[in-house]
Amino acid sequence: MVNSTGAETFANSNGTRSNKARVSYHHSNEVGLYSYGLKHYMKPARVRMTHSLITAYGLHRKMAVETPNHASFMQMTKFHTDEYIDYLRRVTTDPPDALKKYESKFNVGDYSGDCPLFDGVYEFCKLSAGGSIDAAMRINSGRSDIAINWAGGLHHAKKSEASGFCYVNDIVLAILELLKVHERVVYIDTDVHHGDGVEEAFFTTDRVMTVSFHKFGEFFPGTGDVTDVGFGKGKHYSVNVPLHDGVDDDSYHNIFKTVMHEVMTRYRPGAVVLQLGADSLIGDRLGCFNLSMQGHGRSVSYMKSFGVPLILLGGGGYTIRNVAKAWCFETSLALDIEVPKEIPYHEHFEGYGPTYLLDIPSSNMENLNSRKYLDTIQTKILESLRHIPHAPSVQSHEIPVDQFSCSDNESEDELVVNTMNPDNPISTSSKDVRMRRTYRDQYRVPDEGLSDSEGEDGGRRNVQSYRGRGGNRRGGRGRGTSRGGGASGASGNLDSNGIGGSNRAALAAAAAAKDTDRDDESGTEGKGIESRSVRMRQRAFPQSTGSSIGGGRLPTINFGGNGGASAGGGESEMDEDRVSEVEDGNEKLTDDEMRQISDLMEGEGTN
Repeated sequence: MVNSTGAETFANSNGTRSNKARVSYHHSNEVGLYSYGLKHYMKPARVRMTHSLITAYGLHRKMAVETPNHASFMQMTKFHTDEYIDYLRRVTTDPPDALKKYESKFNVGDYSGDCPLFDGVYEFCKLSAGGSIDAAMRINSGRSDIAINWAGGLHHAKKSEASGFCYVNDIVLAILELLKVHERVVYIDTDVHHGDGVEEAFFTTDRVMTVSFHKFGEFFPGTGDVTDVGFGKGKHYSVNVPLHDGVDDDSYHNIFKTVMHEVMTRYRPGAVVLQLGADSLIGDRLGCFNLSMQGHGRSVSYMKSFGVPLILLGGGGYTIRNVAKAWCFETSLALDIEVPKEIPYHEHFEGYGPTYLLDIPSSNMENLNSRKYLDTIQTKILESLRHIPHAPSVQSHEIPVDQFSCSDNESEDELVVNTMNPDNPISTSSKDVRMRRTYRDQYRVPDEGLSDSEGEDGGRRNVQSYRGRGGNRRGGRGRGTSRGGGASGASGNLDSNGIGGSNRAALAAAAAAKDTDRDDESGTEGKGIESRSVRMRQRAFPQSTGSSIGGGRLPTINFGGNGGASAGGGESEMDEDRVSEVEDGNEKLTDDEMRQISDLMEGEGTN
């Protein structure tokens, strides 16, 4: 928001306004030590180079510097499939045949030159994603107005495959975190490549509006036409601005300002995520735009002017000295600090020769974006945006408690009881104790915040069963442009209860509740037809009415008298003590019991 003097103002947690943004900077020295390979375009060292330049200018003294937690398996599987993340966790640079056969499925290794299996790939993903999740948590808690993670912005990763140098989509994970507090989130992508992974993740929801400014036409990833506007409930909530080679500062900013003014005015988000891929700069090894450093940074200044909580993320950028210059300059913009052009001496000083100036001037490159072309694109986008209501109203309810902390100290097979937090005993982070009470007391989220309507306009569900991990994962309608991994709509991914986790009893209950929800959506419950999960319970436990299924109780299976699953084809009497212990969370289902649940679910799906 801009006050009467023209200065940007930001809301503090107590509702007052201040002229200076509170900025947090999320950086780990470790992230720049990883390498995709000597000849690979992606160089994580650019993050270390950026940090060195930021500290040389003394900008770190003006920010809250945070060392990010490693994202946990549970956090990453709030969007990605368990199978995919488990593969990244287990795979090595020279995988055995048992893992190597999955390279084509997950688009990594020898199958994909873009996404090699370098040493420490899983740790790198945990650091990148952890920084973005931490940034979102900092925004949610009201402790920062702007949060920065230059190691993030890896926008091509899909639900169950790597793509375009990206393995884990930290942006989607950060947005899912923001949605716990904010009714609506805007995502803006200024990378020269289309932000396909993020758009695909939220293609069927109206809670996230994605806006991408990118090169289009025989250029990776080949998606992002102006006519791609979303699907079902998310129709008109995806905005694509396809550009041609040579777009300059003025042309870019004019269409950026026009589109984003309309988006912010109509949609009124609670938070904004801005991906600042530096490959849209002039002189990038893989880029083709003609943006100067100042032109690239104008998007930061303009989005700051709205006074909405803002996350700044990295992204592409393959001429690393220019990447470091741009992200350092944009850090200074976030802080409202003017820095001198002369680069201070520091460990990477020689890399900025021969000028040693914090500047990237544009060139005389021809701009292939005619005024007529840009006007046509702009008109189509504004026409699409007119279909969405001003500030869509969403019914509210209490925010769900986050089941998993950002710390990876937790066991990924068994959670540790946390006696410090009586409200959430399975959390392992004392930091969460402070923050969740703030969430519960101050914020509200939409009534349908954890699911999307997928039954509209021919939408379909993509159900995958992961035996042995419990629960069914559901995605929305997959994009036709995806090269592999399943559909990635937002439904199911917004589940803060972490479906796919290690508390098997909770997983089975969630699966049953979701099956009931699906039957409710199809209208069969009100017509006297038993839901699938109720039928499953009655088959295994005839004396049960199944009335507790809708309340989140465990779908019952055949237990033997010793607490294990019964063998043989006949149905055996259920041991009541065993059932009570499992349903109350005091005991866990065995692997055999989980397999029986999965078999029952699959069997019902074929009946």
